[in-house]
Amino acid sequence: MTLALLFPGQGSQYVGMASALVDEEPAAAAVFAEADSVLGFALSSLMHHGPEDHLTATQNAQPALLCHSVAALRVLGERAGRPSCAAGHSLGEFSAYVAAETLTFADALRAVRLRGELMFEAGQSRPGTMAAILGLDDEAVRGVCARVTQGVCVPANFNSPGQVVVSGDLSGVEEAIEHARKAGAKRAVGLNVSGAFHSPLMEPAAAGLRDFLDDIHFADPTFPVISNVTAQPVTTGARARELLVRQLTSPVRWAESVAAIQASGVDRFMEVGPGKVLSGLNRRNAKGSRCIAVGEPADFKGLEEA
Repeated sequence: MTLALLFPGQGSQYVGMASALVDEEPAAAAVFAEADSVLGFALSSLMHHGPEDHLTATQNAQPALLCHSVAALRVLGERAGRPSCAAGHSLGEFSAYVAAETLTFADALRAVRLRGELMFEAGQSRPGTMAAILGLDDEAVRGVCARVTQGVCVPANFNSPGQVVVSGDLSGVEEAIEHARKAGAKRAVGLNVSGAFHSPLMEPAAAGLRDFLDDIHFADPTFPVISNVTAQPVTTGARARELLVRQLTSPVRWAESVAAIQASGVDRFMEVGPGKVLSGLNRRNAKGSRCIAVGEPADFKGLEEA
């Protein structure tokens, strides 16, 4: 049997995340202590106690998600065996590169904190939003975006068959929602986000992230990481650096990424970190393959029993 690790992205955060894990697992507590020291503020307290509106702010949610995923990864250790590859949804790709030893946790933490700040600033400079479109295939959603005339709107997340997120100017996304409904979408609804992530509106953030990542050491991954941008394996640190920058303005090709992993012979998936969003998507993206989520103490107890 072969294993792939999956790491969740923004939206999986919640107040109380990893609190029990830190209380019960010294390896997790050490990750949180390092995070607080590196960032210079009590990220752990924000994650455990909120307030929720502060935790969900992009600049806080991104390091919080990385921290929880890495804490769970450290607790997991060697119990699941060596993975054959990994992938992360948007922000989660940084977690995947920590798992593959391409980035140190400290460097990844600084990078995602800055990434969140830059993305928030880009959203303030040029307001944008995102919307989920359910019940249309990928080509139909591309057609919806192509019909937008009032601003920018592009596909941003190809999450699973029939579940695509679009991103762009406020007017462009609003128009896309109307086109999607007319095209027969089961649902087309705006999302509560601070900007047009994975769209051309994030170019200023990409430029700032590029400057920062150019000064960070990227080792070659110890196992391949599937890129959101290409849905193909990354095997060198230089390529990882390049694609993490391009990711900010490119769609997340998640369904394709999982399909590529499954086609490589992987038959087990493990979602590492908060929530079970990716496990839920795998019910459509990786039919016939088992996927379990590990992020809290009970999950690891269940893993041992299995």
